[in-house]
Amino acid sequence: MTVEVDIQRATDAPGQPDDDSLIRWAALALRNKPGQELTIRLVDAEESQTLNNEYRHKDYPTNVLSFPADLPPELDIPLLGDLVICVPVVNREAAEQGKPAAAHWAHMVIHGCLHLLGHDHIEDDEAEAMEALERQLLAELGIADPYLETDE
Repeated sequence: MTVEVDIQRATDAPGQPDDDSLIRWAALALRNKPGQELTIRLVDAEESQTLNNEYRHKDYPTNVLSFPADLPPELDIPLLGDLVICVPVVNREAAEQGKPAAAHWAHMVIHGCLHLLGHDHIEDDEAEAMEALERQLLAELGIADPYLETDE
């Protein structure tokens, strides 16, 4: 399970997972693509909102943004792309959903990596396939189904 992960910490917001966890979660999602390289950038709400507005035309911070590498095919570089993860949003969502922070972080890293691999959730059938893969990978980490509805 070799994957090269460049971790950029662009915020000092509390509740960030350690490098080993981020690498482990990315490696799990990318295990069928050994040798791939990606960047995981941890940001504050301001940077997330700016990027979300610029690239998705949504003027609010979001949990994870995926930016697949757009390289010409003649460049044989194993660069998969970048994930930008908003620390305060991920931690807030975990608290609101009553999930352990580490479980939600693992989900966001895996979710973002699957986007880098070309998975999407715009169409219902694509969403079902992507969510099934997320469930399977998270189960391997001993993490409960993140899409399971709970009665509160």
